[in-house]
Amino acid sequence: MKTKHLFWILFLLNLFNYIDRQVLYSVFPLLKTDLQISDLQLGALASVFMLVYMCYAPLVGYFADRTPRHKWIGASALIWSVATLACAAAKNYVSLLTTRGFIGVGEAGFTTIAQPFLAEHYPKEKRATILAIFGLALPAGSALGYLWGGLIGLHWGWRAAFLLAGVPGLVLGALAFTQLQDARHLRQRPAEKPGWADYAALLKNKPFLFICLSHAMLTFITGGLSAWMPTYLHRYLGLDVAQAGTLFGLLVVVCGAAGTYLGGKGADKLLNYSQKAYFWVIGLGLAGVLLPAFWGVQAARVPVALACFGVAIVCLFLPTGPIAAALVSSTRTKVHTMAFAVNIFLIHALGDAISPMLVGHASDLWGLKAAVLLCTAVAVPGIVFIWLAAQLERRAPQPDEK
Repeated sequence: MKTKHLFWILFLLNLFNYIDRQVLYSVFPLLKTDLQISDLQLGALASVFMLVYMCYAPLVGYFADRTPRHKWIGASALIWSVATLACAAAKNYVSLLTTRGFIGVGEAGFTTIAQPFLAEHYPKEKRATILAIFGLALPAGSALGYLWGGLIGLHWGWRAAFLLAGVPGLVLGALAFTQLQDARHLRQRPAEKPGWADYAALLKNKPFLFICLSHAMLTFITGGLSAWMPTYLHRYLGLDVAQAGTLFGLLVVVCGAAGTYLGGKGADKLLNYSQKAYFWVIGLGLAGVLLPAFWGVQAARVPVALACFGVAIVCLFLPTGPIAAALVSSTRTKVHTMAFAVNIFLIHALGDAISPMLVGHASDLWGLKAAVLLCTAVAVPGIVFIWLAAQLERRAPQPDEK
């Protein structure tokens, strides 16, 4: 099929991937009242998703490397959509917890496969841009998820929010089954299918591992700031809870989208001058977070603080496309899916699965201002990791790369 049709099916799936993931958070107050559950139980609804998500990714990566990936994409969309619909029918907390876990199964299956699948349909000089545009679904889908859950939940209840969020994925999943085609599987001979030695080689691929570690540092910062910045704006700048959430959400959408697009476009342009372009943009993004975050924490006026944090968010999203393109370039085509699966496991295990808790603990000890600065300081090891990846990346392009 035409690459633009393939792109839009995958982009819309990615958009609803994030909408269905984030709609939960807007209906937390409604769930707490209706199901009579604690804040700890509410938090567990988010945690169970992430635990299933990161643990299932390597499993689906193994099987997707051996079978037509478009079928896994379609099946994954159907799984998370049916699970979202099942959230609407949940009778108690346990059933809701179980369905959130199944959303993690579906979304891990999609995210693990979609980026390498998409990248293989575009030439190398366009990959960072196309992957960055694909990544725009993250800030857009997250914001729409918050808005979707808030508005629908307010007027028709939390069950309606889940019900309406789950329907589009059913249609898009069916389209993936019927309209996408895995060209790699059609031309792949049995001898070319990856074995355990190929997967073991990933753990010896130092550039790949350092890219993953650098990505984990970015994910650590993103997870920590996403959890605590609305509270920071409320606690130190005098915004009420609604204002803090709305303004931070707008910052993420606008600045996140700008950073994602500029990073991808810039990396592809820079690729004409340097084969290390992806690494340069990733390093620039990490370095660019530090000063704006420091100035933002020092600012006492809301507009100044928001402007500084906005610049930091732009920088934080610059590496979105280049990281995905670097992962594709640093690994062999036949293990691309597993490479992304390993990356997903590492970035969440070392990143946003622990950063909200650690930032909260640092806040208890030294205050939230210091905790935010410590969170952003994780960019420093991220810069070191991506520098090491750039120094060690010596691999010539693979014969089957476009």
